Order: sequence, then C-alpha cells, then structure tokens
Amino acid sequence: MRNIVNLNFKWAFSKEAEAVPASMPEKWYWVNLPHTWNAIDGQDGNNDLYRGTAYYAKNVDKIDIPDAGRYYLEINGANSSATVYWNGKKLATHDGGYSIWRVDVTDVMESSNLIVFEVDNAPNDRVYPQSADFTFYGGLYRDVNLICVPESHFDLSYYGGPGIKVTPIVEGSAANVEVEVWTKNADGKTLTYTITDAEGNVVAETATTETKANFVIENAHKWHGRKDPYLYTATVKLEDLDTVSARFGCRSFVIDPDRGFILNGEEYPLRGVARHQDRWGIGNALLPEHHEEDIDLILELGATTIRLAHYQHDQYVYDLCDEKGLVLWAEIPYISQHLPNGVDNTVQQMKELIVQNYNHPSIVVWGLSNEVTSEGADPRIDENHKVLNDLCHTLDQTRPTTMAVVSMCPTDHPYIQIPDVVSYNHYFGWYGGTIDTYGPWFDKFHADHPELPIGVSEYGCEALNWHNSEPEAGDYTEEYQAIYHEALIKQLFSRKYLWATHVWNMFDFGADGRNEGGESGQNHKGLVTFDRKYKKDSFYAYKAWLSDEPFVHLCGKRYVDRTEDVTKVTVYSNLPSVELFANGISLGVKEAPDHFFYFDVPNVGETKLVAVAGQYKDESVIRKVAEPNPAYRLVEKGAILNWWDITEVPGHASLNTKVEKIIASIGVDTLTEMLKPIVQMSAVPSVIALLSTMTVIRQINLLTGATNTPVTKEQLLDLNSQLNEIPLK
Repeated sequence: MRNIVNLNFKWAFSKEAEAVPASMPEKWYWVNLPHTWNAIDGQDGNNDLYRGTAYYAKNVDKIDIPDAGRYYLEINGANSSATVYWNGKKLATHDGGYSIWRVDVTDVMESSNLIVFEVDNAPNDRVYPQSADFTFYGGLYRDVNLICVPESHFDLSYYGGPGIKVTPIVEGSAANVEVEVWTKNADGKTLTYTITDAEGNVVAETATTETKANFVIENAHKWHGRKDPYLYTATVKLEDLDTVSARFGCRSFVIDPDRGFILNGEEYPLRGVARHQDRWGIGNALLPEHHEEDIDLILELGATTIRLAHYQHDQYVYDLCDEKGLVLWAEIPYISQHLPNGVDNTVQQMKELIVQNYNHPSIVVWGLSNEVTSEGADPRIDENHKVLNDLCHTLDQTRPTTMAVVSMCPTDHPYIQIPDVVSYNHYFGWYGGTIDTYGPWFDKFHADHPELPIGVSEYGCEALNWHNSEPEAGDYTEEYQAIYHEALIKQLFSRKYLWATHVWNMFDFGADGRNEGGESGQNHKGLVTFDRKYKKDSFYAYKAWLSDEPFVHLCGKRYVDRTEDVTKVTVYSNLPSVELFANGISLGVKEAPDHFFYFDVPNVGETKLVAVAGQYKDESVIRKVAEPNPAYRLVEKGAILNWWDITEVPGHASLNTKVEKIIASIGVDTLTEMLKPIVQMSAVPSVIALLSTMTVIRQINLLTGATNTPVTKEQLLDLNSQLNEIPLK
C-alpha cells in the first residue's frame, strides 16, 4: 500500500554555495521546512531581498524508507524555479513556485541518498511572476515528501495531480457523479469505487477494471457555501495495492449578468476579500495553524468568498475552504506584464492549477490573469489569454473563466470579452478619482455590456497606525480607510448584478519594493495587520454588513489624543440600535439601517466611551489635548530622499507637486518621457494619468515598488531639477 514519508526535518542550507555538493555539507546552516530565505529581507523595505540561487541538501537512508515498487519525490512548493539532484545526478527542473510537482526517483535509489535542491528566485524572462506588488519569496516553502507505492499504482506524474477526478452534475434533487482515475501498470486489475457521505455511510459502490465509473446520488445533500458545506468522499481502491480518494461537493451555480452569483438556484452574493500567503517574520513558509487562523478571521468577517491572489495556494487552504463553505477564485500568476518567452509557463501553471484542484467544490472560477495590460494593449496578450481560456474549458467543462482587469483598460477592448466573466481592479478615491465614482462606473459598464457579468476584483486603500479627525485620501490613516470602505460597502453591496466583490486585501502583506505610508516593505491595504494581531476599524465595517454574529465595535481605539472640542465617534454593529455612554452619561440611542452609527461627543478632559448594543458592549477612551500628537501623523519622507533634499522653486514643479498640476502644464506624454528612465515599464501615459492625484515622489514610490525597480538618490535629484524648470499653470 501507499506510504508517505515527510522529509521536512533537518536540511542543510546555503546561499553562499556555488555548486551542487558531492557529499553532505558540514558547514551549511540547518533548517527545517517549510523555509524561505526572504523571511526578513523580503518585508523590511528598500527592495534589498536576495533574489538568486540557494541550495538545500539532505541525506536519506533507504533503510529508513518503507519498501516499495516505486518512489516519487513530491515538492509542494519551491519558489520560483528548482532543480533536484539525487546522488549527484540531475533529475528534473520545474519552473513555477506555487504548485505541486513530483519526480520518480526509483531508478536512482541507493542505500544512502543525497538529495540536493537548487532553488532560484532570480529575475528572468520566462517564469511568472516577474513584476508585481508583492514579494517573490525564495525557498522550499512547503512540504517535501517521499511517496512510496507498489509497481501498480495510481498515476502520480501527471501535472502533480491526485490521480482521481470527480465530476458531480446536479439535476434537480439528484447528482450524477463521474469518477475517473489514472493508473500505472494496472491493466486488467480490479478497481473498487466507493462513495460515502459525510457520516461515512456508503452511498454507492461498484467494482470494475475500467478507469471510469458513473453513479447517481438520489436526493443529494448539496454543498451550499457557508450555509451548508456538505462533502461526500469518493474512494478508489486498486485491489490491495493502492488507494486514492477525493472529497467533493454536489452543487450547481450560475453567474448571471443581472442577478450575480446563484448557488443551487438561490441568489448567493459573493462578498469577500483577497488573500496573500505570507506573514510578518515568516514570509510564505506558513504552517497549517497559520492558514487556519487566516480562514477563521475571514469567516469572522462574514465573507462568503476569497480571491486567492495571485497564484496557487497550499492545498490545505482549498481543503479548509471546502469544509467551511468559502467560494474561491483560483488563479495563476500571469500578472502585470506579458513575457513573450513566458507563454509556455502560463500554460504549464494553468494545467497544474486545474489538474491539482479540480475536485474542490469551493472553486467556482479559474482566473486567467491580473492586470496584464498595465503596459498597454498588445495582440500577443490577447492571444495568450485565448490559449489559456480554451485550455481551461478543455480541462474543466464545469467552471467559467475570469480575469482581473487593470483600471485603465478600455471597457470596449475585445480583450475583456475573452473570459466568461470579468472583474475590474479599481482604486478610485486612493490612486485617483473620488470614492463616489464606483457605483456610476459599474452602472455604465453594466448598461454598455448587459450580457457580460461584471465584478470588482480589487478595491481598497492603505491604513497604518496614523490618525486624523479630518481624514483625506493619501493620509494613510485608519480613519480614512474606514470612511472609504463605508462608502464602498454601500455602493457595491447594493448592486446585486456584481457577481463578486473582493476587498484588496484581507491582510497587510510583504512587498519589499514598497516605501509608502511611513513603513516600507509592506502593502498596508489589509483589513488586518501583517502580524494578524490588530483588526483595523474597516474590518468591523464589513463584519457589520456580512456577519450574523452579534457584536458592537467602537472605532478609533488607537486614536486617543484629540484637539477638537467635539469628537465624531463612529460605532459599527449588526444590531438594530446602539446607545453610547460618555463617562457614564448616555448620549442617546441611535438606529442605523446601514450599520454605521455616528455620535457627537464633547471632548473635555479624559472621556471613557462605552457603546452598548443589546447585551454587547465595547469601550474606548478619548482625551482632550492642546496640540496634535505627532505620533499620529505620517511625515512622508520619499523613497530615498529626505524632505529637505527636495528643492522647491516658487511657482514651479518639484517632486512634491501633484502629478495632475504638472500634466496641466506640460501634458501627460511629456511627463511620461521624463519619468520613464526611473519607473521603466510602468511609465505609460494611462498609468501616469490614473495616479495623477499623487505627488510625483509618491507616484514614483508606488510604481518602482510595484515593479522592483531600483532608484538612486541621484536620479531623483536630477528629475527634481528638471521639474524645477517647469512653470505651473
């Protein structure tokens, strides 16, 4: 029978080695898997993370391994390219850091075996991703196993898949279930197919020599998202030799251009978040308990869906979402730019994504790409998407395709018609435009393309521990993020034609090239901090709308010192009414159908606030001060320059001037040419114009950070001198 031996313990590791060792190294570092070499330098800012080659080595004695006919080395994640050597022999190379791959090591197995991985996350032009606003952590950051099977076994070599494919088709109350398996050296052997329910009761069973079997489950118990995530299990036994199994859910769904997502005939709004797979101080080398905590927090929010950005996540995450009923958008890292030499890699990664994850009922769409037209239109982009779209439909005839479109992409471009459904990434009210733009924009899209389901794949703004009683776009305060999301909740959730909405992002995440908001190395758009220890106020705005768990939350707990005479206090709750007490005195009871309650509180001395909703309460403190607390305010320093380094000429432009003012004076094309030597690939007029409400230095910070482009002080000073020559209109 099959045995799985985990190999995570005690690997020798080196970034300094220059070649594959011939024997077990004695002076390398000892590490356990999962492991990344960018846990610190991938999230501390300055774009200084090590991107290159590193080596892992481990000795395995055959006496410690179960006897078997065949042995497969299984790698669950090696970012971003890896080559495996066994006793000095090069066996295989894999490009793509987020999927499972396996290597047959039977013929090279000896009494003592030296396993060496050469792992590389250096830039190249053929493996995705290469340009994106997140850290490309290097390492063996998921489990490595040795799978021991008989000569006759279920196939382990096809794109890292499980060897079993389960397709349930719901028709009325019944489900027609097709189970297909792939075998090796098993001609003429008996396969026993069994379907069991969640309680372990046998629902159907048959024995045959065929590699495909069909069943009918009468009165099938349906998988119905968070309301009822019911799972069956299909098990196939190859005589007494090998066994595979897969959990599955019986569900039907439709994505309707007017009614949104419909699950089992019921309108089921997909309102949720996107998620990256990293943490502060850990990088992407996550353990099961980290995934569990993330899913628990998303469930607490009340979300019904997750966009798993921007790559294949750990299998454990898909399993958890199956069990909890979270609906998933799964995608490959075809992101930000088109690599002419990377077409084959997009195809490979899509095959791996679908083959490995086909059985998960939580997945409802395959994502083709994210913001690939950031550099502008290109016929090669369209062709690559057509190839991927056709591939998805060939491998899976049960799920539609989608993609996340960059904000400036024209809505009449043929490119957006390629997938079955589409979503847009918009940051109105943060990178440009105003908050109230969202609703009218999507209404117009819906009117112009009534046949095409439209969703929101990204929206959000950054918030750190900065505070302001009069928040505004670009101040990075928790208060602005809260009012931003209040407005977006009311605009987006009232439009049921939006098939899905995904906040960017559930958690702050590593982006080493970023230097924004006063804390470099992170994207701070999360509703929860990078370490998962603090839920920002905006988290509770969503919980008030999406969760059935009664609660009340007082906003502004980190904003104690206030200068105003009257403080506007915001309370979030999913209960019908809230009463607020200031030093024990009631300030009245308020009702708010939109779940957002506002109170005016006299700010005198120190005031203890208590919000009460039913049997639930929350507390905070405000304190009157004469001068603003400087600890609450961001002092933007720029990517490399201090503020005093930037020369400003009265009536003329500088790095501190808003881009829109410079465009009004010299035009977007001229400004684009001035920025191109610094921001490189992102320097296209549409991008520059979209971010026009930013200062020049902030726009440079954003664009160079998102593309991992190094910038020198000299470059910025030279650009500032050029800007100083431009008179402002």
